[in-house]
Order: sequence, then C-alpha cells, then structure tokens
Amino acid sequence: MENQDWKKIGFGYSKTNYNVRCTFKDGKWGELELSDSEYLNLHMAATSLHYGQEAFEGLKAFMGKDGKVRVFRMDENAKRMQSSSDGILMERVPTELFQEAVKLAVQKNIEFVPPYGSGASLYIRPLLIGTGAEIGVKPADEYLFIVFVMPVGPYFPEGFKPTDLVIMRHFDRAAPQGTGKYKVGGNYAASLTAGKKAKAEGYSAVLYLDAREKKYIDECGPANFFGIKDDTYITPESESILPSITNMSLIQIAQDLGLKVERRKVAVEELATFEEVGACGTAAVISPIKRIYDADNEKEYLYGTEPGKWSVKLYDKLRAIQNGDEPDQHGWVEVVD
Repeated sequence: MENQDWKKIGFGYSKTNYNVRCTFKDGKWGELELSDSEYLNLHMAATSLHYGQEAFEGLKAFMGKDGKVRVFRMDENAKRMQSSSDGILMERVPTELFQEAVKLAVQKNIEFVPPYGSGASLYIRPLLIGTGAEIGVKPADEYLFIVFVMPVGPYFPEGFKPTDLVIMRHFDRAAPQGTGKYKVGGNYAASLTAGKKAKAEGYSAVLYLDAREKKYIDECGPANFFGIKDDTYITPESESILPSITNMSLIQIAQDLGLKVERRKVAVEELATFEEVGACGTAAVISPIKRIYDADNEKEYLYGTEPGKWSVKLYDKLRAIQNGDEPDQHGWVEVVD
C-alpha cells in the first residue's frame, strides 16, 4: 500500500487478501481455513439472522519501529468472546483456536499493516455466528468463526482533540440484567437511533445513564466512560456495561503512574466534580471530552478545550506499549512473525 495517505484512510471496511474461517459442526470445531471471498453462503433460517446469535470482537495489530508486528491483548478478546457466547448460548471458541486464527489472519495480510509512525493500524474483527437452521427459538447446533482484517487510519486524523457528549434519558443502551455486558450486535443496533440523533445535533456520542433509575452513568455509546479527579481514575461499575479491554488496560496504567483507581457507581451529578473525562475503547484508545450536555435538564458540564494532563499521559503510555516503544511489563503484546 505504497503512497497511501494514512490520515485519510478512515475507519471503515476495505478488502485485504484473506480471511480465516473455522466451522463448528457435529459437536466439534474443524480446522482453520483461508478464504479470499468476502461473502458467506448462509442458510436463510440461520439463528444469527433470526434470533441474534452473533458476537464479535475488535482488536488491533501495530507495526513497531523495529519492524515487528504486535497484536494487543488478544487473550482478553478471546475470553470476552467466550463470555458473549455463554450469554447467548453459542459454542465457545477455545482461546488457543481464537489466537491461532488471529495470528494467521495477520500473517496472511501482513502487507496491509500500516507503517510505524503513521498513527494507523491493522484492525482485526473476529466474528462468531449461528449458522444452523432453526425456526423455533433455540440455539443453533452449527457455528462459523471468522477473522478478517483491514487497515484503518488514526482515529483523530487532525490530532488528539476533545469532543462533546449529550445525555438523552429517553434512550437506553441496554436493559439491566440483559445483554449489555456482552459484545453482541443487538446492543449496537439498539444504539443506532440515539447515535444518529446525537450526531445530527453536533455531538460525538450519547452518554447513557442506567436504564433502571436514570441516576448513574453507564457508557458513552460504544465506549466505556472514565473521569479523573483528586489523582483518582474513576470508572462506572454496572452489570450492563461491556467490559472494555482498553479500560482494563488504562486502569493498570493509571496505577502504574501513581493514580488511585475506583470502579463504582458514578452518579450523574458527579460530572460537575471531575477535572477531566473521557471515553475509552479499541478504536480511539481515549476520546477526551470537552463538554457534556444534559439535554433533559438543559445543563452543561465543561472540561476544557484541550485534553487533560492525565488523559494525555494515559493515552501516550498505552500507545507506546502497543507500538513497542516502551517495555511491555504486563505481557500484553504478542509479536506475529
């Protein structure tokens, strides 16, 4: 991909050489297979189409200054997909099989890994779907696991700039005791209407409150929320929040940098007390927030037009580990040969 302007490639689908597939049939997983097709031959009664038996993951590979390609925390993505599978009664993909498929997908598309220093990366999308035909509401007996990849540009092509969020109480991201803690497509479908409305009004995403009482902060659209005050990294605890691997990593880095960490319920009124806030996830690592507008109460919370000092330190530290620029003290990256 010579002469590619990595700042303009964006975050979207593009075709690469191969994807990796594996089928669960007759009670066991088969062998990994390479495919150059972008399409699936799927039964019209597949449970993924009718009953939402589908889960996916998102992780990245990075080119280091040393020319080595590193994948970030794929063991945790394997565990999270297993949790999602348990939540909607799909067959688990074993961790070893998951990691083998990810590494093979990266190896067979190594030419698409963006160069060091571009700010871009190779995005990896593992996908698990129910392919068995069922018309009664029950789990499938056959599944397809796929891993495909694509180069994506830097999330902030113009720089690490804060954005605005909006609170809309008449939308829920996920129900209490529902599927919010699983990475399944239905959760994202449920957020499309609110997300479209937020963007039309000039906001980057919706800051959702808990669905039961509308008193506590839940998630920022597709990302986890965090706030910092009094040298403490604070992030919500809830049964309906997706356990972000990026947030998990930032919690550890925050402790490494000397911050205290609290994972607890965060009342919406506490927004007025934070020195800096952000959203965190695979795509951006950290999206700093400059303003949160409570649309129902016509109230706004302001955090400055530049990223906070701790957000910058956390972002820089995590990116340095991903790129191989700093020692990987916690064993988070794996080099793909």
